[in-house]
Amino acid sequence: MISRTEEAGEPLTASWDLSKHVTAASALRVATARLTAAGIEGARRDARLLLSTILPGGASALLREPEQVLSGSELSRFQAAIGRRAKREPVSRVVGVREFWSLPFRVSPDTLDPRPDSETLIEGILEWVQDTSKPLRILDLGTGTGCLLLALLSELPAACGLGVDISEEALAVARDNAGNLELSGRADFACHDWTKGLTGAWDIVLSNPPYITEGEAALLEPEVSDYDPPAALIAGVDGLRDYRILIPGAADLLPAHGLLALEVGRGQANSVEEMLLAAGLNSPWRKRDLSGVERCCFAVKVKK
Repeated sequence: MISRTEEAGEPLTASWDLSKHVTAASALRVATARLTAAGIEGARRDARLLLSTILPGGASALLREPEQVLSGSELSRFQAAIGRRAKREPVSRVVGVREFWSLPFRVSPDTLDPRPDSETLIEGILEWVQDTSKPLRILDLGTGTGCLLLALLSELPAACGLGVDISEEALAVARDNAGNLELSGRADFACHDWTKGLTGAWDIVLSNPPYITEGEAALLEPEVSDYDPPAALIAGVDGLRDYRILIPGAADLLPAHGLLALEVGRGQANSVEEMLLAAGLNSPWRKRDLSGVERCCFAVKVKK
């Protein structure tokens, strides 16, 4: 459903006579035109997604009954949602949910919006694990929505994990997501600044830290710059600030043959691999995302 802040959106500028019946199909046409005029790529797709979250029957109802008449409440909510999207607010922010690894995750202004590119990290870890029945201990640094940890736990039924974040607000969202996915019994969350205060041995340590440079930040699309928390995006002049902090600490938490898995920005893999080797990790390798970008770096610890 549309999140509670929907009232912040402005009405559609196109003329709808609210004294007459408005069908789903006509509302969709007007909304698509509004988003197209606002420069939104995939305007019709986004309009359909937003309308399907409002209709009781969802997307299937929109396909089956395009001429169904919207109630006044449905039309008002749709107008508000389209107004927000026209201001470049991502659809996931408008509806309050983002799908990741085919699972629904609640998002908030305190969390990074999960990206499809980050699924590359999950794929790489699962390729390394091979035996999904292992009782692995997983540590997720900078967990945000908890999407990385919870996606892994959904694939590793004997594993358990801890997600840490410096933001208590983000941790509250992660806990909600764990509960909604019925994974609370195997997922804990705690407030830490990267690895500070953490102890024990973790078979897998993973992180998608901030890696955007200060120069790149000025070039971000409004959907990112205006709605993702800057602290989850930007990492100094070269984008490597947080890797320098977390890699040595993460290496200390790995047992022999433990894995460190990191998402990295475009062109950062060489620098991150150097840090992995300097921290005493071995045999680093990389994995490309669907766009061909070297998106993840992995390394194992041979000796404790």
